[in-house]
Parts: sequence; C-alpha cells; structure tokens
Amino acid sequence: MKIAVLGLGEAGSRFANDLADRGVSVYGFDPAPRYPLHPGVNLMDSNASAVQQAGIVLSVNLSAVSVSVAAEVFPYLTSRHLYAEMNTSGPEKKTEIARLLVPSGVQFVDLAIMAPVPPKGILTPFLASGPGATLFTETLNGLNLDITLLGMEVGEASTLKLLRSIVYKGVAAVIVEAVEAGKAHGLEPYVRAQISSVIGGNDELIDRFLTGSRIHAVRRSHEMEAVVAMLQARDIEPVMSAATLENLRKLIRENNR
Repeated sequence: MKIAVLGLGEAGSRFANDLADRGVSVYGFDPAPRYPLHPGVNLMDSNASAVQQAGIVLSVNLSAVSVSVAAEVFPYLTSRHLYAEMNTSGPEKKTEIARLLVPSGVQFVDLAIMAPVPPKGILTPFLASGPGATLFTETLNGLNLDITLLGMEVGEASTLKLLRSIVYKGVAAVIVEAVEAGKAHGLEPYVRAQISSVIGGNDELIDRFLTGSRIHAVRRSHEMEAVVAMLQARDIEPVMSAATLENLRKLIRENNR
C-alpha cells in the first residue's frame, strides 16, 4: 500500500508517522515541515511528486489552500487514485474540490476527522462519504482504522462534522469564558461546580476543554469559520457559532502576546 500525505502539520504528520509505523509506504509533502517524521516517511519535494508515487492520497491541508493543492495535483491523478479530502471546510468547498478533480477519473472521498488527532493518531474516528468512500474503506480495512461509512454524497461527512462542532466548540467557548469570569471574581471553584453540574461532574473534562481550546485555537477557528459559512449558506444567522469563533480568535491573540 502506498499513501501520499499532503500537508504534514500536527494532524498530517501524525497520520504519516502512524501509517509508516504500520508498514505502509508513505510519501509526504509540506512546504514548511516542522514536526518530526518517522524514518519510513519519504519527504518529497512537491505535492505532485508525492501523488505520483501513491495510489491513495490524504489531503490534510488547511481549508484556505485545499482547492489550490487539488488543482496542483490534478494533472497527476488518474482513475487508479483514491483522493481523500480531509480539510475542515464545509460541504460546499468539498463539493467544489470534487468537481475540480472529477475529470481525472479519481475516486473522491469526503473524509471528516471527528476527534482531536494527537491522542489516537490514525485511529482517530473518521466519517467517509462520496463516490470513493466504499472503496476507500475497503482498501484500508486491513489497517483496522475507525471509519464510519456514510453515503455517496460529497459533503455528507463534512456536514455532520460541522454540526457536531457547533455543539462541542460552543460548549468549550462557554466553559472558557465562565472559568475566566470565575477567576476574575475569585470564585473559580464555584464556577467549576456549576459547569460540573451540567457536564456530569467531570472536572478533568473541564480542564481538557480549557487547554484544548487554547492549544488548538488556530485550527478550531478555521473549523468554526467553516461552520459560520455553512449556516449562512442556509440563511441561518450564526449567532452562537460566530461568538464561538470570536472566542477562539481572542485565545489566538492571547497566545501571541
């Protein structure tokens, strides 16, 4: 099995390393790689060169560059390729990328990452939809990945992911603000008790929401930008999601001080 991983950031590098550790031939590219890579990961000089070596492509890029990456590798894709688009954009952009790549004959997969990557790496839960989803799931079956197969529609997986994000990122934003307010009033234990009464008395979970929101603020802000765009496309005013996005941007500013 030969897999190209386009984008070797926090998630992409972990996927590449875990796959290489399982004996998969991995060909990766990132314009500015900064995470340690497994000795079995072949670092290529371009997205195109990585794609030409593999039959399966995992595009783990930021939403902002996902279309341009797809356009860059399009001339090198054929019907023998499976292309899994894993960026955190909404269904509209996933559909745009699929339409761009269809003339190549590639089997397209809308692959949504459904949990933070660092704890489980390549065993993170995924949702797969699109015309290539069934073949993709069957091909990677031997790796025992956690993939839930949905339907043939591009955008189905990404829609479910973003709907989930409204809940999880929204709850995290409320917890971050509530704890900050509690600290400012010298009443953090009281605030934590109120939060615990809602989320099941799990103080450890509160800390995970606090640290995760701050550490992954940039990536999660991109995710919530996609949520806001998805809701606006349906003529839904994203009041709470826009507030969650602003909370993440606030954390980014604080992290950069």
